[in-house]
Amino acid sequence: MPDFEKLDKAIHEKGRLAIMTLLASRVRWSFQDLKAELKMSDGNLVSHLRTLHKLGFVAVTKAVLDRPQTTYALTSKGRSAFTKYLEVLEQIVRAGKA
Repeated sequence: MPDFEKLDKAIHEKGRLAIMTLLASRVRWSFQDLKAELKMSDGNLVSHLRTLHKLGFVAVTKAVLDRPQTTYALTSKGRSAFTKYLEVLEQIVRAGKA
């Protein structure tokens, strides 16, 4: 039987899971691209990104090019936490198929 307690509660929340999944798929994402892809409000997205950043899962880079731009990327800690999270989910899926 899988150990459901091993699911990282910070990642398991729907919005943060979506963010982590997208961040795992590319080196970095701009705030505007994340917002468009996830169809989240600015406030909701900022709140989730702030939580993930405080946990050390997401790095934030701010730059001024033609206009100010903020990008986000998984840290090595975030990538490791996400990998462990997926491993637990895979165990749950396998148990459900048995």
